[in-house]
Amino acid sequence: MEHGGNLHDAKARFPEAPEPWIDLSTGINPRTYPAPPLDPEIFRRLPSPRQVQDLEGIAAASYGVAATSSIVAAPGSQALIGLLPRLRSPGRTAILGPTYAEHAHRWAREGHDVVQVRTLEEALGASADVVIAVNPNNPDGRIIPAAHLTQAAEQLAQRGGWLIIDEAFADLEDSVSVAGLSLPNTIILRSVGKAYGLAGLRLGFAVTWLQMAQEIRGSLGPWAVSGPALAIGAKALRDSAWLAGEQARLRTDALRLDELLKSAGFQVCGGTCLFRLGRHQTAPLRFHRLAHAGIWVRAFDFDPTILRFGIPKEKDWLRLRNALIN
Repeated sequence: MEHGGNLHDAKARFPEAPEPWIDLSTGINPRTYPAPPLDPEIFRRLPSPRQVQDLEGIAAASYGVAATSSIVAAPGSQALIGLLPRLRSPGRTAILGPTYAEHAHRWAREGHDVVQVRTLEEALGASADVVIAVNPNNPDGRIIPAAHLTQAAEQLAQRGGWLIIDEAFADLEDSVSVAGLSLPNTIILRSVGKAYGLAGLRLGFAVTWLQMAQEIRGSLGPWAVSGPALAIGAKALRDSAWLAGEQARLRTDALRLDELLKSAGFQVCGGTCLFRLGRHQTAPLRFHRLAHAGIWVRAFDFDPTILRFGIPKEKDWLRLRNALIN
């Protein structure tokens, strides 16, 4: 399955492209959270349950979750995406799409009947046992209002269904997250990798009801999250001032990228603070031209007219402009 960040594929397909490559194929903050120096003992000792509990408490405060017992630390939200289909007997799963393809892939692998729908109303009308929404959505940034998600959660709970909300891109978007609402039969996925530029740390969380939290913990087993991830994640999630500063900078950068894409003939058709989606009738040609210039963006099989652009580092703006405009 193709994902962003696959620079090894880019280099194999376009060996003549200049180095270093500019990787704009992911929605990851180009400015990485400044990780503190770590005590060497962190690498020698297994993480303690108390360290995990401390991190979960910090994450609960950061996400507005009242009960620490309802939040579970995991080695990235992708690990949770792969785990959840194994915690429910095969049934019908409706996914609001097009969206992050791993959701459909993982549920189908575990024997669930997966259908893609466009709206929550369509999902609820499809007699689904599980409804999955990425909010904000990847790749178009669509946002489902909290009131609609609340209604969907209540309807699904009445028939024993689940609502799964992937909030991997919610950290930098105001009033999007529903993690603090304690919705019934709802599992919310959070990621530290995107907004903090720490994708390689592999740290994420599930926010859910108590029984499900216990089941997820038991399924992950002991020492699921590494000591370095616990230490760096705790510092990052406490640093609300850094996150607020990044939100302001990335909003400015997103507007700057919109203007650049428009000047290159793209129609901007969505996105978040961390990526923008552009439409162009000759998008495949634009994709190849960018790749020949050593710039890797995300193309999509389901719509050949769109490309997703991550936010460039400051030193890369001129090179991107030249590749788009000249």
